[in-house]
Parts: sequence; structure tokens; C-alpha cells
Amino acid sequence: MSEARLTRVVCRQLAPRLADLSANHRQILRTIAQETSSGAQILILPELVTSGYLFSTAAELEACAITPTDPLVAEWAAAISGEAVVVLGYAERGDDGAFYNAAMLLTADGVLATYRKAHLWDEEKLFFTPGSSAAPIVETRFGRIGVMICYDLEFPEFTRRCALDGADLIAVPTNWLREDQPVGESPANWCIAQAAARVNRVLIACCDRTGTERGKEWAEGTAIFDHFGRLVAAAGQAHRAESEVDLIATRDKRWNANNDAFADRRPELYA
Repeated sequence: MSEARLTRVVCRQLAPRLADLSANHRQILRTIAQETSSGAQILILPELVTSGYLFSTAAELEACAITPTDPLVAEWAAAISGEAVVVLGYAERGDDGAFYNAAMLLTADGVLATYRKAHLWDEEKLFFTPGSSAAPIVETRFGRIGVMICYDLEFPEFTRRCALDGADLIAVPTNWLREDQPVGESPANWCIAQAAARVNRVLIACCDRTGTERGKEWAEGTAIFDHFGRLVAAAGQAHRAESEVDLIATRDKRWNANNDAFADRRPELYA
């Protein structure tokens, strides 16, 4: 593997303040500037990093929802160093008057893609409208990046389609609430991401959040998995996971001389 093909992927856990767009904007701006100037080439931030998560009223969401053309987004783009790519989750105010749990992919040139979470979790359904599109795939200088959000990972058909559509890396902003975990066991959310990475031979980078919100704790489960399904980085106490990965290597779906993860599929048996 050529060192020239290695891309530095960084997932940075943050603790957004609930319904405080101004404070969250400052934190996002500072993090983008710090990480991309320090060498992050693909930077992933958490789900709903602009707003927090545990809304109790629609007014809280409405107070911090933005559009992809908001001036704050232009400030984030301006803070990006070089050719780095940033993926982050935000609360979107749609032109249709609905609100969406969304993510965007941006560079110094601006927003290249947006995505609205298709599979809403629990009380998200009280505040958000589900998206109606598959995960976007964006061609970047580092490789092809797919974007989805948290609970989307639980649907094998969704990650499979993203991989079949050509994603080398699936970037996944998440908000995983802490769950009871048997001692010595990997977090269940990791197992889902790990399996999706392995069966699709793609890289998957999940950026969780930290902090507490309305008495709830977060799993702080940020992790990066390679295209063999191996854990290559986890945030831990640093609240930051980093790995140098080869996105282009994921395009070879062969396990060995006789097996190929995609060529061996039997779609006619799966209907």
C-alpha cells in the first residue's frame, strides 16, 4: 500500500449544548479549524452537533434548526484547511416547513452533499420527518464517501446499497445513548458497524458524542472499522479517534482467489 494513498480520518466527539446554536457553532468552528489544520483530511463530527438531541418541545428544535445555506455553514467551510472534507450532523429546517435530522459533507468550497436521516429512532419521530433518499455518495480527492446517520446502520439493506453504489468510506455521525453492557463484550453498536464494514468490504467511521443531557449519558462509542471489519481506532478518554486508511483498497472486494464479496452474491435468492 502506497503511503500516498493513506488518508487521515478523524472522528471527534463533542458535547453540544441543547438548543444553544450559538455555543455549538463556536465549538464546531473551533474544532474544524483545529483538526483540519493539524492534518485531519476527513473529519467527522457527531449527529445533531448543532443542537443537541433530547428535545422536550418543538420550540427547542425550532430555535436551533438551520438550512444548508445558513451563513454559519459558510463560516465552517471557511475554517477548513486545505482540501479536507468535513461531515457533521445538524438539525435542518426544510423549505417544506418540516424539520429533519440531517448531515452535510462540506469542504472549503462549500456544501457538496446533504442527507436526511431515513430511519428515525424513538422520540426523534415526535420532532423530525424522515428523509426519503438513500445515502449520498460523494467523490472526493481521497475517495468516495457515503453519509448516513446512527440508526440507519441497523438496516443491512441500507449499508449494502451504499456500498453497491460505490462508497469506499461510510461516515456515520451518531448519538448513541449509554446501555448496560456485559463485562468484556464489545458495544452492540460496534458489532453492527463492524459487520457492515466486513460484509461490504468498506470502511465505516462512527462519530458519537459525549457529555450528559437531561440526565442521560452517551456511550462515547466513537470508532473506525477497516474493510475487514477490524477496529482500527476508538476514542477512549481522548474523545477522538484517528486512523490512516486506504480508501481505494476497499474497491477490491476479493477475499481470496475464489471469493469476492460482491461477485458471490445471489440476489435471485434474496427477494
